[in-house]
Amino acid sequence: MKSLNFQVLLALADGERHGWALVRELQERGADGPILPGNFYRTLRGMLAEGLIEESKNEERRTYFRLTKEGREAAKAEARKLEALVAESRARKLLSARGR
Repeated sequence: MKSLNFQVLLALADGERHGWALVRELQERGADGPILPGNFYRTLRGMLAEGLIEESKNEERRTYFRLTKEGREAAKAEARKLEALVAESRARKLLSARGR
C-alpha cells in the first residue's frame, strides 16, 4: 500500500474528515513531502473506487470522507505488515528495542 493511502486511512480511523482537514493532519504528522492538491484528490478518488473510503455531505455541503469496513481492514493489515517489518529491523539490530 502506498504511504499516502495508509496515512489517509490512519487519519480517518478516528472519524470522518473533509479534504482540507485531512491535508492539515497529514502535514502535521510529517507526510513524506508536500501534499499537492491534484495528487491528493486523485489518491482519494482511487481510494473511493477501491471501496476503502466513502463520501458523505454535511449541512455545509462540504464533502467528508470516512473509512469503510474494507478500509479499516486494509489499514489493520498494513499496520500488521509494518509491525512485522519493525520487529525484523530490531532483530537485525537496525533498531533498538526502544526504536532508536
